[in-house]
Amino acid sequence: MTMKKEHLNELTESEDVDRRSFIKGASISTLMMMMGGTVLVPRHQAKGADAVETPRPTTPPVNCGIIGCGVWGRDIIATLGQLPNAPVTAVCDTYGAYLRRAARSAPDAKQYENYKDLLADPNVQAVLVATPTHLHRQIVEDAIKAGKHVYCEAPLAHTVEDARAIALAAKKAPKINFQTGLNYRSDPQRHFLVPFIRTGSWGTTAMARAQYHKKQSWRRTSSSADQEKLINWRLDKETSLGLIGEIGIHQLDAAGWFMALRPKSITGFGSIIHWKDGRTVDDTVQAIFEYEGGARLMYDATLANSFDADYEMYYGTDAALMVRENKAWMFKEVDAPLLGWEVYARKDQFYKEVGISLVANATKLTAIIDKPQDESPYASTPLYYSLEAFVSNTFNHQTAVTDFIDAFGSDDPAALIDYLKEINETKLPAAGFAEAYEATVLCIKADEAIRTGRKVEIKDEWFELA
Repeated sequence: MTMKKEHLNELTESEDVDRRSFIKGASISTLMMMMGGTVLVPRHQAKGADAVETPRPTTPPVNCGIIGCGVWGRDIIATLGQLPNAPVTAVCDTYGAYLRRAARSAPDAKQYENYKDLLADPNVQAVLVATPTHLHRQIVEDAIKAGKHVYCEAPLAHTVEDARAIALAAKKAPKINFQTGLNYRSDPQRHFLVPFIRTGSWGTTAMARAQYHKKQSWRRTSSSADQEKLINWRLDKETSLGLIGEIGIHQLDAAGWFMALRPKSITGFGSIIHWKDGRTVDDTVQAIFEYEGGARLMYDATLANSFDADYEMYYGTDAALMVRENKAWMFKEVDAPLLGWEVYARKDQFYKEVGISLVANATKLTAIIDKPQDESPYASTPLYYSLEAFVSNTFNHQTAVTDFIDAFGSDDPAALIDYLKEINETKLPAAGFAEAYEATVLCIKADEAIRTGRKVEIKDEWFELA
């Protein structure tokens, strides 16, 4: 079936600024240090004599096809162009203008108006699906049937039924490397923090908070009323999960990952405060996620105000952790126990506080200084690391599948799955179908709570993928 051309028109120039600014934000390092924050710096980020660059693995090329060449799709193309092993050999969109724009970044790529023609291209090994959320299911299912490795943007879908169908299709296709666009799962800064958090450094979790503030309309204009309705899919509650799903899923997934908890209930609220233009999706939302033991995560997002941008806070009985941009800070309570590494860590004087910097390879007690530690931002975005993982893991996955079949044949899928489990341990970190499905379901239920204004009780059986 050939889709109408408006269906694959993904995001507008202004819309996708939301996605990009969401993972960047404004620099606040000096402010955090003045508040007594401990800068958490991973090994390959450290500067100076103790800096050690951790080499990133590079595999042979994997030919990529992009389905959906809106702004986010073109951002994916541009980011793949920064990788040495990710040639874009095909692009697809039903809107000619998007194809022409995509060709500027991928001039050698074949152009397709029908995604099924791209899937039939034997030169394409992996596809990256960057279409509107409600179109993911059919495209992903067809891509898996065509034997293509799949990178699907998050959320997986706008309904539990479609999200489950995608997750099950990926689960039943062990020969396919499936990854989703929960980019924080591939971000080295986040992975640097996880073992630190798992040691109990912040004590018992008391509460958490996350936010996204960006005054910007998601509306696009068109001379055709029918086309305008189609391209503004994110403003229609029938096709969109709104702020909680299209933006919030990334921070909410990170929070669940960090705390290693699944909420037992969600309460939500939503309003159209500023953009009263006929949309049915709220421009301002709040949600409260409740966990066993009494801890809560509070999330809010608005398109009506930009103050304080986006970040996450985790509050424990011994310390608080802020994650903002690609950096993190720790603020210890005065009665917190010593963790051991403080004796060897660098100490910086900030206003009236002394912050302890967690820096790799620290071998001696450094002197207290009167200026903040230099910022050490990552050179690349979470999207870069996510795509890097997809390309590298796809090659290694395909190689492992080929080696197994050459040695043992293809009649024992259970043995292949066991073999791939060993290979998966060496892959670069990335979000697979299980993580993506859980995050999507939670956002769908949060959206339900927001729309109805009622508490939604979470059932564990929703997350089973039998």
